[in-house]
Amino acid sequence: MTTARIQDFLATRRPASPCLVVDLDVVRDNYCAFTKALPDSRIFYAVKANPAPEILKLLASLGSNFDTASVPEIEMALDAGATPERISFGNTIKKERDIARAHELGINLFAVDCVEEVEKIARAAPRARVFCRVLTDGEGAEWPLSRKFGCAPKMAVDVLAHAARLGLDAYGVSFHVGSQMTDLKAWDKALADARWVFERMSEKGITLKMVNMGGGFPTRYLKDVPSAKAYGQAIFDALRKHFGNRIPETIIEPGRGMVGNAGVIKSEIVLISKKSEEDDVRWVYLDIGKFGGLAETMDEAIRYNIVTPRDGDAAEPCVLAGPTCDSADVLYEKKPYALPLSLTIGDEVLIEGTGAYTTTYSAVAFNGFEPLRSYVI
Repeated sequence: MTTARIQDFLATRRPASPCLVVDLDVVRDNYCAFTKALPDSRIFYAVKANPAPEILKLLASLGSNFDTASVPEIEMALDAGATPERISFGNTIKKERDIARAHELGINLFAVDCVEEVEKIARAAPRARVFCRVLTDGEGAEWPLSRKFGCAPKMAVDVLAHAARLGLDAYGVSFHVGSQMTDLKAWDKALADARWVFERMSEKGITLKMVNMGGGFPTRYLKDVPSAKAYGQAIFDALRKHFGNRIPETIIEPGRGMVGNAGVIKSEIVLISKKSEEDDVRWVYLDIGKFGGLAETMDEAIRYNIVTPRDGDAAEPCVLAGPTCDSADVLYEKKPYALPLSLTIGDEVLIEGTGAYTTTYSAVAFNGFEPLRSYVI
């Protein structure tokens, strides 16, 4: 939903489009909802979702920790007021010199998913804590994260045992059920795998301490999604089921769920046309597309809610595309998007739920278009 504060900002400031406007009050509310839903889990905000300094400073002031994927993201979190012990280097693919730099900055918690990464950390960040990411299938997620990250549970045992042999602190396991996960049961199987790794490590005389339950918490787009409270209850039930009364330290890494619904993109219709006189389908071109920040429309995975000044008029499906001269810059075609027939060139539209993964996906200067401008209010 577009908040009253965003509506007022757009009406009074009239920023040029395309632009993103983020309401910090919504981010604050989301953080509080997560702390209430999972009071015993530490929150590590996924900086990659939206690293705007204003967002990071707010979350740091509220007590949030930070999940980072690079040294620049670590530095952003530190600049926002986070101390090193509140930051994890959660990317499993890191240059050794970046590990060394992170360790120099005081970071002591690193993600791994193979023995080769463990060996880099042992050399560049001796005695650091490491957690091993376990593969998940991502079933039920609108933006799956399977295959590229993580390893099989059996291999995770070998990875963590190797870490211990090299003098590292084999601290725990992690998983990510997939971004925009709407299946409340998704954490159950992943926690069962985590428990299995805990047991195998215990047999080796190594006590793991932490389960990083990742992100996956959704933002409402066209469909309703469960509340943070519902996710919290489902996750707690799964923890009790698999760990009984000996629940380990747990952390979560919300990104989309923290900032997605806090942002709205203002866009303008550049062109409406057809491909032939007999064609019944309109092509509607916006001044923003995949390369301007809407990369998650790839394979039409994320379908944003679009508000127009002519909502309520008769509507028919159209092909929705971006402005660049690249044929891949089509947002919705396989499943056309219904928009009012009365829309005209120059009309402004609002693309809701775009607070996450838009500014960070925006190209620097493809076709000469500037990166997506962002306002945080």
